[in-house]
Amino acid sequence: MKSGNRDKTEGSLQKAKGEVKDAAGDATDNKDLKREGKTDKVKGEAQKTRGEAKDAVGK
Repeated sequence: MKSGNRDKTEGSLQKAKGEVKDAAGDATDNKDLKREGKTDKVKGEAQKTRGEAKDAVGK
């Protein structure tokens, strides 16, 4: 099984992108952008968790 580093890194990037969108949605009062940001944060956290699980199983 491959290392979970890639999933953890991509998940962190996805989560960071979501945080930026969420903040931009707040600043511009754009509910769609804010919702998209929250979705990206959840997806990023899930992918990061998947990477951590891969590492745990691989050890």
